[in-house]
Amino acid sequence: MKAQIRILIYSILFFLYLSTTSSLLSLGELLKTDPYITLGCGFAVLNIIYTFFALKWAPLLNIICSIVIAAASLFLAVQFANLHLLAKYDPYLVKTAIFTNAILSILLWEIVYQVKSRKS
Repeated sequence: MKAQIRILIYSILFFLYLSTTSSLLSLGELLKTDPYITLGCGFAVLNIIYTFFALKWAPLLNIICSIVIAAASLFLAVQFANLHLLAKYDPYLVKTAIFTNAILSILLWEIVYQVKSRKS
């Protein structure tokens, strides 16, 4: 896949992460579940849709990579927000966690893509 196409797909994925976060949190409140579980499952579904439409790898590999990347990026985003590096600009650290999650997900997808393309 060309770099321009990957950048376009990552841009769309970044926008989807940012735009669906509030609706996923609202869904979690409606279902009375933990917000991290709701966000993790929602991002995993977004990742699965991304892999089946964009990457078109083996189905099991798509699902495993999607779940692992969603969990890892959410965990790392929360850990980054807990560092309180941007507390002056984002007092509740919500925006920091959301942007960090989106950026880390895209970086992890690119790493997985590069590893997979080098092995092929």
